[in-house]
Amino acid sequence: MTDTTASNLIRETVTNPREVEQLITGVPTSDGAGVKLTRVLTQPLQRRLDPFLMLDAFGSDDPDDYIAGFPNHPHRGFETVTYMIAGRMRHRDSAGNEGLLQNGGVQWMTAGRGIIHSELPEQEAGVMEGFQLWLNLPSHDKMRAPWYRDIQSDGIPEFTTPEGVRVRVIAGASHGVEGAMKRETTEPLYLDLHFNAATRFEQALPASHNAFVYVYRGSAEVNGLQIDTQRMAILKNDKGSDGVIIKAGEGAKVLLIAGRPLNEPIAQYGPFVMNTQGQIFEAVRDFQEGRFASQG
Repeated sequence: MTDTTASNLIRETVTNPREVEQLITGVPTSDGAGVKLTRVLTQPLQRRLDPFLMLDAFGSDDPDDYIAGFPNHPHRGFETVTYMIAGRMRHRDSAGNEGLLQNGGVQWMTAGRGIIHSELPEQEAGVMEGFQLWLNLPSHDKMRAPWYRDIQSDGIPEFTTPEGVRVRVIAGASHGVEGAMKRETTEPLYLDLHFNAATRFEQALPASHNAFVYVYRGSAEVNGLQIDTQRMAILKNDKGSDGVIIKAGEGAKVLLIAGRPLNEPIAQYGPFVMNTQGQIFEAVRDFQEGRFASQG
């Protein structure tokens, strides 16, 4: 992996940090062929957290909770970002892509005008844990050609702050370190923060970008408010704010996700996310009539 030394970092100092607007408890659900997961970012929050549409957290050491995986299913109009913390899943799609998602790796898939794919476990025992984030596409990109990239763990840039926070930069940039992925319109920032000591982490953020924190180990604190394990904190969009300061104890692990809102209409029907109901009807019709590329 690319590991930048502390002496080469560009320090980010936050003078007017964001506060927490709301704490969210995820909703237990299942998807695919019965995979148990927690839906953290649900459909009612899509406008508030634009351009993000969904965040699922999955994790279990019981194979019955994940072994059936996610058989063939379609998508149109957005991107999926799957971050695997533990375990292995095989991806296959109708554009001919295939890859193995492993510990610490990321699968970034642009559904665009339509794709059919599957994500199936390649293990029969052990822990399966990770996250899937849905990132909306701007209207002018919703019908673009599908695209896919597998990013193995050693392809994700990392750095450790002088205070002892190890930062994995999946998308965007932090402290002068460019992430594995970049998107011009939505400008997503996706950081995985590992606190190796009781300390703080500062990240500059444009005041107009929507942002949230998800704690998946231990607990953290933002502007005096504690965020417990498996809780999401939506950060306020105060005009004068310049970033976020996260405090946490040793062993805490936190996702920090932010992006530039599209401010476009959102129409969703299951795995199709477009701008109008007419486009949703078209997506359903195209899928039913086989106009998505066939699984090959």
